[in-house]
Amino acid sequence: MLKVVIESPFAGDVVRNIKYAQLCLADSLKRGEAPFLSHLLYPLVLDDNDPEQRKQGMEAGFEWMKTADLVAVYTDLGITEGMKLGIFYATRYNKKIEYRRIFDQ
Repeated sequence: MLKVVIESPFAGDVVRNIKYAQLCLADSLKRGEAPFLSHLLYPLVLDDNDPEQRKQGMEAGFEWMKTADLVAVYTDLGITEGMKLGIFYATRYNKKIEYRRIFDQ
């Protein structure tokens, strides 16, 4: 199984973006991957509206990215600033990046 870090939107329309992230998670699992979505996990205990807590969660996610085989960027809802930062770190860590869509497949 490939270990996959998923980049998808979180901030903004959080309810919509969580539903979309769940679709991304399901898509990755259907591909036989072992996905990780820090933006679904860490907001359970960190306040994404608090800049320091948001930074802590993002840094923890980027640390997990170091162990990933692939970074999957789901683009149906666009690419947010947070996702751009994830892409930056994926490039910095020399990770393969794959752009995906759930809709219009």
